[in-house]
Amino acid sequence: MSTKPILPGEGPIEPLNLKVALEERYLAYALSTIMGRALPDVRDGLKPVHRRIIYAMRELRLDPAGGYLKCAKIVGQVMGDYHPHGNQAIYDALARLAQDFAVRYPLVDGQGNFGNIDGDNPAAERYTEARMTQVASDLLEGIDEECVEFRPNYDGRVEEPVVLPAAFPNLLANGSSGIAVGMATNIPPHNADELCQALLHLIKHPNATVEKIVEMVPGPDFPTGGIIVEPREQILEAYKTGRGGFRLRARWSKEETGRGGYQIVITEIPYQVQKAKLVERIAELLSEKKLPLLGDVRDESAEEIRLVLEPKTRVVDPVVLMESMFRLTELELRFGLNMNVISAGQIPNVLSLKDVLKQWLEHRVDVLVKRTQHRLKKIEHRLEVLDGYLIAYLNIDEVIRIVRFEDEPKKVLISTFKLTDVQAEAILNLRLKSLSRLEEFEIRAEHDKLSGEQRQLQSLLKSEEKQWEKISEEVKATRERYSKKTELGRRRTTFADAPDVDVDLDAALIEKEPITVLLSDKGWVRAMKGHHDDLSKVEFKQGDGLKRAIKASTTDKLLVFATNGKFYTLEANQLPGGRGHGEPLRLMVDLEENHDFVDMFVHEPGRKLVVASSGGYGFVVPEDEVIASTRKGKQVLNITEPEEAKVCVPVDGDCVATMGENRKMLVFGLDEMNEMNRGKGVILQRFKDGALADVRIFRKAEGLTWLDSAGRTYTLSWSELKEWVGERAQAGRMAPKGFPRSNKFGPAF
Repeated sequence: MSTKPILPGEGPIEPLNLKVALEERYLAYALSTIMGRALPDVRDGLKPVHRRIIYAMRELRLDPAGGYLKCAKIVGQVMGDYHPHGNQAIYDALARLAQDFAVRYPLVDGQGNFGNIDGDNPAAERYTEARMTQVASDLLEGIDEECVEFRPNYDGRVEEPVVLPAAFPNLLANGSSGIAVGMATNIPPHNADELCQALLHLIKHPNATVEKIVEMVPGPDFPTGGIIVEPREQILEAYKTGRGGFRLRARWSKEETGRGGYQIVITEIPYQVQKAKLVERIAELLSEKKLPLLGDVRDESAEEIRLVLEPKTRVVDPVVLMESMFRLTELELRFGLNMNVISAGQIPNVLSLKDVLKQWLEHRVDVLVKRTQHRLKKIEHRLEVLDGYLIAYLNIDEVIRIVRFEDEPKKVLISTFKLTDVQAEAILNLRLKSLSRLEEFEIRAEHDKLSGEQRQLQSLLKSEEKQWEKISEEVKATRERYSKKTELGRRRTTFADAPDVDVDLDAALIEKEPITVLLSDKGWVRAMKGHHDDLSKVEFKQGDGLKRAIKASTTDKLLVFATNGKFYTLEANQLPGGRGHGEPLRLMVDLEENHDFVDMFVHEPGRKLVVASSGGYGFVVPEDEVIASTRKGKQVLNITEPEEAKVCVPVDGDCVATMGENRKMLVFGLDEMNEMNRGKGVILQRFKDGALADVRIFRKAEGLTWLDSAGRTYTLSWSELKEWVGERAQAGRMAPKGFPRSNKFGPAF
């Protein structure tokens, strides 16, 4: 059977603009991810999966005082009724809510293996059991009283809450993290006692500043403890903007081991760091010799964390050892703050600490009003029923007669006693055994009590002040329940200033060994162990030879000056070894093909250098200002081609001697040169033809020294130099007798 092709505009084909379709559908996906998966609601601090787990546990009546139920049953209930996703994803979320090292105030009370701080996974859901904690119960408080909205579940069979009433400030107390499309959130946990204190202050002083709130909430309180070393001003700025971070360190102490020895004992590690992986990483760094101050690491943990660090020698300062550990391992981390949450149930935005607290209070007022209205409806209904009971009691014989003999007793009751439909229905539903207790006194007592409660609730609805008083009472009760005096509520994370260590940690982390750095004419570099004076046996590639030999140590920085006027920085400990011919220096730095290396030397902090171009321009630059942080180097001497950078010499004196390729020499005072960090500089010596060949800085009192081709040293005193002494920018005079034909003064470094 032949099929006719469907032409455009015919049949079920609908033409669509691909760009528009992609934009619409990706936007729908992005919004779904943001709203339904990654970002928590500012009101109850929960993502949909956590909210559904808690609500499903309530439906299963897993109250804190009740029994436990298999997690497989809970996961099945969540998946079947509310969350149509993978059971493993639901179980992972459930298990995390039970981990006291992951959640500051656990929402699930687990029984069985729910994983550990080493990173081991929980046991399978068929082996573990769970019930709600008091915190989860607080989040659900009043949910039956029409205080929050409900919506149909994914298949419309049952309903689920849009948000929980949240009598506990869960968002900040337990924190949250998640990655959506184009946005993310990361909120650390805080101390509930401190949050309640700030909430009470905010109720009394709605215009309170963030500074005042931070006095009460000084920073996060992580379940695993640790020490926050972030400066106070940075913490304040983070809470003001909703973005920032906190430097968190492990808690450690020094234990004496006798005979002058000691060991470091770590009792608390940073939040979300897996202990087993931490120990494994430290051991790796130790074997790679990147922790020269550390001798050994042991994990002696049982119920409590106990990591033991042994120093390499007893003379190692424990503070310096720990600073090196903090720098290279996860014993210190920066926990980011990004308070990106969903406000009003539908708006993702970044909030400050004050805004988060205010929006939680606004939610609690909304819950209070709706609960009050719900209770008023119940009271009104009960009062209506009691009024009917009272009429029935006063006319009991007639009521019984009507019920027994009338065909439609409900209509007759309504018309005879002027009852409402609700009252008539209540009277008809009375059991015979209840008639004996229908005493007028009891009915009137209950009526009076409910009428009094009704007046109070109506007064509450009309007065904002009374509403805030009620909220304050609730917050005080929460604060009392999770007080710092309780084991759950005590502050675990403390604050301290990072020690001011004068020792150069970069150097301390590298074993100091003497090396000789060789740079060849063709730009190959290598580092030989030890300091060598006789380099005659050192081999080079064919056609290559030694350009510079530098005695250094593995802790030094090496500066390389190139003809493009840039300085490059190399770490001596990262240079290739002395076996073989080394590696091309061009592989370590980004140098253009048409440029070459001028000189290489060991960096001396505080020293000054003179840099000059072949055109005779130069200036003085502090050596600390030429350190480059990237492979691209740092531009210091500006040149105009075809000129190139020619000279780099240390400033060690008060006079300058310049030598041109035309063999003319000029001597002048160093004070005639400018000091700057970058530029072309000033003219040092003028040339009709040729270019600058070399520069030497010397002391007037010691005279000018140079080396001849045979390695002999020549010195001219100041009086012998007078015919070459002039002012900067002069042409100079012919070089003195015996000056090398290379027009060089010899090695400067």
